[in-house]
Amino acid sequence: MIEAGAGILLIADPFLKDPNFLRTVVFLCEHQEEGSFGFVLNRKYENTLDELIPELEGKTLPLFYGGPVQVDTIHFLHQYPEEIPGGLEVMKGVFWGGDFDKVVDMIKNDEIDQNKIRFYIGYSGWSSGQLDGELKEKSWLTVKATRKIIFHKDYHEIWKESLKHLGGDYEMMINFPIDPQLN
Repeated sequence: MIEAGAGILLIADPFLKDPNFLRTVVFLCEHQEEGSFGFVLNRKYENTLDELIPELEGKTLPLFYGGPVQVDTIHFLHQYPEEIPGGLEVMKGVFWGGDFDKVVDMIKNDEIDQNKIRFYIGYSGWSSGQLDGELKEKSWLTVKATRKIIFHKDYHEIWKESLKHLGGDYEMMINFPIDPQLN
């Protein structure tokens, strides 16, 4: 396990019961004394981006459920530091946010590679000390994030791939049932 911080994946323990985070992987963008925030990488939202932003009609891009906080906001992670000004580098080559109007223009002009950008509705947030408490309770496993996992082509595989990334005994957890009492 590695310490929580920006650029770290929080992998939900296979037996974590919180329905907001069941078998999820959260990309942590910030972890400070005041609190922490990140985005669930592997839970698709029921709408696509163009359904929420009318000017993108006909440009169907997937939207992911970033977490239960402020679900009336759209966030994005991307690999376009030169093209999208104002983004914050969370880890080498991965940026959070930036000029959303520029993103909209790039989408309209077909200048966006869907494998280099992800959109999230809401985010995952923890108040001061809350995430550290959850880590002590072993609700989360931690591993350094990779661009391959953040921008994975198949979001269904992200939880399993993240556990494989941990290696060793953690790989066995991939096949654990959601509720072991049902075995």
